This record gives sequence, structure tokens and C-alpha cells, in this order.
Amino acid sequence: MSRSGAFRTCWASLFCFSWFCVAPMATAQHGGSSGKNDYALIYGTVWGPDDRPAPGVHVSIRRASDKKPKWQLISDRRGEFAQRVPVGAQDYIVQAELTLPKGQPRPQVSVHIDDNEREDISLHLTSEQVSSK
Repeated sequence: MSRSGAFRTCWASLFCFSWFCVAPMATAQHGGSSGKNDYALIYGTVWGPDDRPAPGVHVSIRRASDKKPKWQLISDRRGEFAQRVPVGAQDYIVQAELTLPKGQPRPQVSVHIDDNEREDISLHLTSEQVSSK
């Protein structure tokens, strides 16, 4: 084996050692999967009356025990939105913020979070809700 071949073999061995031995230790030292970075995720899609994604819809998320929303988002071009929420057993209300005639309810979904998990939801808008938007 030539000197350059031995040199490459040495670097490849060093890379493998660092990848398989040092990286997991660094992750464990900095909290890994159970630490300050734990969160749950509420991931949703807003659908229009034609069953197509609805972009640009204002969405609010609040704890079920609260009256005012804690997070306010806007659905992207695919009608999607995502919000990190704290880990722990909690109920949330996700609501489309539309200007509607008095007495007409806003579309909303209840979400229950137990741990660091992802909950996928859908908000469906009716033609009456979209026309008054």
C-alpha cells in the first residue's frame, strides 16, 4: 500500500471512530432526546369548501383553559401550519380566525397532547365561511 493509501485509510478510520463513538456521547451529554428541547407539535392543514388547501388563513391556538390565543399563525401556500407546544398533558383549541356574521361559529378543532408527540389535524371551511372572509 502506498503512503497516500495508508493516509486515506487512517482518515477513514478516524472518521468512523468519531461518527460511531464520539457523536452519541456528545448527544447524551447535551440532553439528547430528553432535555430542554422536548416539545410537542400541532401540525395542521386548512381545507377550503372545494377540498383544496386554503392558503393565507389566520389560525389561532390556545389552551382549552385560556380565553385568549397564545399562538397565531397563517397557513402557508399548501394550507399547512405547525406550532411547537410544551410537553405535558394539555388540551388545545385550534381555530380559524375568520370574520363571520354574528352567531356563526368559527371552525375549530380540539387537540389533546400527552407527551412530546405530533398531532395532525385538519380545519375544514364551508362555502359560507369563505364567502364572508
